[in-house]
Amino acid sequence: MFGVWAPGEDVAKLTYFGLYALQHRGQESAGIAVGDGHAILVYKDMGLVSQVFDERTLSSLVGHVAVGHTRYSTTGSSRWENAQPTLAATTAGTIALAHNGNLTNSHELVEIIASRPDRDPAPDALAATTTDTALIAALLGSHPHTSLFDAAAEDLALLRGAFSLVFSDETTLFAARDPQGIRPLVLGRLERGWVAASETAALDIVGASLVREVEPGELVAVDAGGIRTRRFAPADPRGCLFEFVYLARPDTVLGDRSVHAARVEVGRRLAHEHPAQADMVIPVPESGTPAAVGYAEASGIPFGTGLVKNAYVGRTFIQPSQTIRQLGIRLKLNPLREVIAGRRLVVVDDSIVRGNTQRALVRMLREAGAAQVHVRISSPPVRWPCFYGIDFATRAELIANGLGTEEIRRHIGADSLGYISLGALVEATGVPMERLCRACFDGVYPVALPDEALRGKHALEQPMLPLEDTPLAPTTLGPTDAADGLAVLVGGVGGSDALSRP
Repeated sequence: MFGVWAPGEDVAKLTYFGLYALQHRGQESAGIAVGDGHAILVYKDMGLVSQVFDERTLSSLVGHVAVGHTRYSTTGSSRWENAQPTLAATTAGTIALAHNGNLTNSHELVEIIASRPDRDPAPDALAATTTDTALIAALLGSHPHTSLFDAAAEDLALLRGAFSLVFSDETTLFAARDPQGIRPLVLGRLERGWVAASETAALDIVGASLVREVEPGELVAVDAGGIRTRRFAPADPRGCLFEFVYLARPDTVLGDRSVHAARVEVGRRLAHEHPAQADMVIPVPESGTPAAVGYAEASGIPFGTGLVKNAYVGRTFIQPSQTIRQLGIRLKLNPLREVIAGRRLVVVDDSIVRGNTQRALVRMLREAGAAQVHVRISSPPVRWPCFYGIDFATRAELIANGLGTEEIRRHIGADSLGYISLGALVEATGVPMERLCRACFDGVYPVALPDEALRGKHALEQPMLPLEDTPLAPTTLGPTDAADGLAVLVGGVGGSDALSRP
């Protein structure tokens, strides 16, 4: 997510480059909404940021406040209607909202929205989408004659789970973070404005200086009057440990800790916990690289590049043929045979989820001539699914849930296998154990989970409110020659962004 309030700046292009820096956090769809004080214009589509936007599209998004999003679906299918930012109408204007995380009380929120007799206009954001993001937008839009700042301060306290939010109306930028601060969110300062983003790397790319993190349980608003904050819930920090392992960019800072430095330190500790007799340490690029550097430093085994990653493999609409599917991992990685042949390798990767990737990788390295393959993993075994914004497999599909380390080693075909311990991983981050969410590793969930029947990515795939209860207000589309994904909502006139695509 990325948001910017900057009068006199090209906020659409700033948001584009901010999203470009955050592409790793979601590759399914991308969108940008821009407000100019009178209306909100939104453009979104399926695909990568560079596939969705071009100069013509960005030049049509003119204003002083913008919200952008790259989607990685954890609630609701990967389809255009669920792309973000999500729009919702209010009596005062329009909300454009982007969300990183996953709510655990979505069905309670459906009942709360339905029970509000004075909601006006109807929560049209729910009519076509099946995401918890749409629920948040509809909830904020169900307060007639209340400012968005006051509505957010009241309603964000009703949300449970992980939610880092960047949203706006026609004039003001808002940012908010759940009381546990599970997903990251930071504030940055431009020469003539403010930025909110999921990671500090996005601030760097637009030339913004880091001011601070948005605090857990804090709501921030930025407009012509300056910056305002309000606490909507007491802070109970539980930042996601997996951000340090995989999700965040290595050039990002989480808290006061460089992600790259933490990963290198993990590699050093991994070398002490699981040494190996080998000729070379190679990473599984890119997420395994810092830990491999640390492992090589601590072990004294030379670091080398044994695998080449295709940097241009992202989301694709072209499905591989059966012949190419059988090659599996070679779509993304290919071995350097002259580096690998005859050598004993330590292969460092960030995690093992189902085990299929590592099994194919070990086989590929052996076919390239590796004498031995020792796999080292810079996280503990993933035994529990995530319900806070990572689309892990179900617990039954997690290989470490049913198998021990030796059984996993045999399954993937490695000569040896070692995972870093949870204690060593946490120490490498510099964050106290009690201030981290470690649920995927130890099964301790810091926010209560719903009944099992209400969990999962597709729990909201049925309409969240009866359609007869949610009549759609008029939508004003952009010019007839506008691209498919473009819609405009004028302040005080409700509408649904889902109607802007044929």
